[in-house]
Amino acid sequence: MYKYFPHTEADISEMLGKIGLSSLDELYAEIPENIRFDKDYDLKKSMSEDEVRNYFWELGKTNKKLIPFAGGGAYDHYAPAVIGQLISRSEYLTAYTPYQPEISQGTLQYIFEFQSMICELTGMECCNASMYDGATAAAEAMLMSIAHAKKRNKVIVSRTLNPRVIEVVETYARFHGVNLEMIPEKEGVTDKAVMEKLLEADDVAGVIASTPNRYGIIEDFSGFADNAHAHKALFIVYADPSAMAVLKTPGEWGADIACGDGQTLGMPLNFGGPYVGYLAATRDLVRKLPGRIVGATTDVDGKRAFV
Repeated sequence: MYKYFPHTEADISEMLGKIGLSSLDELYAEIPENIRFDKDYDLKKSMSEDEVRNYFWELGKTNKKLIPFAGGGAYDHYAPAVIGQLISRSEYLTAYTPYQPEISQGTLQYIFEFQSMICELTGMECCNASMYDGATAAAEAMLMSIAHAKKRNKVIVSRTLNPRVIEVVETYARFHGVNLEMIPEKEGVTDKAVMEKLLEADDVAGVIASTPNRYGIIEDFSGFADNAHAHKALFIVYADPSAMAVLKTPGEWGADIACGDGQTLGMPLNFGGPYVGYLAATRDLVRKLPGRIVGATTDVDGKRAFV
């Protein structure tokens, strides 16, 4: 009757015996009768694939459609139909984790292309490909600055960064012993004067700011990198990669690390994520980048290969 249940009667009896019980009723005896569900499930009659699609299409129409503003989260972007065809090619559907490069060239190639694109968009020199989303990428950037500074454990973060990203960074900081301090905002942007004051203590490992920020404002980072570097701190920019095609890039601002979420590059909305993060840096920090980095080379026959 229950052909998809993995346990046989013998399995159930053996497990009950291990915990000193004789029946499933005895197992659930502590659950009050008044909260037990004892009716038939209200399951709809079976539907064809087309009927299921139409059902969910109608269900989707009940959602309240809002307009998302830059800096506040995920966005519905147009992706050309050809992309679906390209990513469905067999060479790009090899093993997820490319531990064996000789049989994972497709995976390695698209990772290499992703890294190359992020470097072009951000103006940075190197990029990894192992970030789950923008928030964790920002947290890893924070840890990179701590590792680079060695004897400093303070990072200062602008209040104009997306609050959801700040929450993740705070969680990482708490469990890694990082002293996190917030730079207040002034008229919707990072308060540069306060940032400079915090840097004067010469105990800061990194400064994190974002553009466009949580309000969709494009921040002016003139002097931010110079000030951070003068006090031996790294400057980290959390940036929307799609916006970097038209805005001044983290590299142009003099940033040491660029990070953010790649959802705006065309990934479809998916219940809030996670989507894909990116983490790029200057060449001097390449060995501080977490995760994997894919490079292009040639094999013994002189053909292009990825490792």
